[in-house]
Amino acid sequence: MSRIGRLPIAVPAGVKVELNGSKVNVQGPKGVMSREFSPLIGIALEDGQVIVTRRSDMPAERALHGTTRALLNNMISGVSAGFERILIWDGVGYRAEMSGANLVLHMGYSHPTTMEPPADISFDVDAKARQIKVMGFDKELVGHIASLIRKVRPQEPYLGKGIHYLGETIRRKAGKSGKGKK
Repeated sequence: MSRIGRLPIAVPAGVKVELNGSKVNVQGPKGVMSREFSPLIGIALEDGQVIVTRRSDMPAERALHGTTRALLNNMISGVSAGFERILIWDGVGYRAEMSGANLVLHMGYSHPTTMEPPADISFDVDAKARQIKVMGFDKELVGHIASLIRKVRPQEPYLGKGIHYLGETIRRKAGKSGKGKK
């Protein structure tokens, strides 16, 4: 039995879970999410908890068991508390700012890069701490938008300039040795 899949998911107060066959709708204070799951996996709502089960030990069902439970847990915690990813930028002259709801990045190119947030995603910039926060209730979408921001100027290994996630370790490389032969 999957160690992740067998754990029940507690439904917090203010979150409403509806099961319609293999389709699950979750509604909370942050938003509404809906997702269709595989019919091989059983999803039940018992005593304020969501329980994910499988019928057999077939490899396809075993693979879906923990994944289904993790996706459901992300949906429930997303609509109740939300998710955020924090990015940090380093580099002389690099900066980020808000223009209305849009994020404007000045990352050493000849032009600024403007990123418009999709629905249910918001940005926050702290110029003093050099941080960009990507916030929303859909964990997949928050991570995707954060990766798109990071791709504007990925961290480079020699000088350490660019955009990286908070807590990400960047392997630094040694530059040229500087010895000249005569």
